[in-house]
Amino acid sequence: MDSKERRVPGRITQDVSRSRASRGFTLIELLVVMVIIGLLGALVGPRLFRNVGKSKVTAAKAQISMLMASLGQYKLEVGTFPTTEEGLLALRVKPVSAARWDGPYIQKEIPMDPWGNPYVYRSPGQKNPTKYDLYSAGPDRIPDTEDDDWGQ
Repeated sequence: MDSKERRVPGRITQDVSRSRASRGFTLIELLVVMVIIGLLGALVGPRLFRNVGKSKVTAAKAQISMLMASLGQYKLEVGTFPTTEEGLLALRVKPVSAARWDGPYIQKEIPMDPWGNPYVYRSPGQKNPTKYDLYSAGPDRIPDTEDDDWGQ
């Protein structure tokens, strides 16, 4: 009888501890974790995506500055800015009208804006009639709207 009494309490203890260890998480515990993850996502998500938008604007401004420097060098050598028809391609390929062209003024291809569109170039400009307009159409991809990123 002693041997039975010794085994029974041990088995009961082992069985209880095994069942607690093997049963896992309860539904309520899982729901609490899901709610916490949802709250964190709701708080962090908008801040993260706001920074993505800011980084695209910053990249557009940096590319516009680089293009403006190349246009300045073009004007120093040729005497005028490229026409609207010649566009930014005149920085890479000699236009017919540019006798003193000594380019290319940009070593790589003309970049697209961060939203995947070509930069808008006008010479003479509507905003700056004595020079040129150079800007990105922005996220809506429509020129001359409020979200445009102007270089000047």
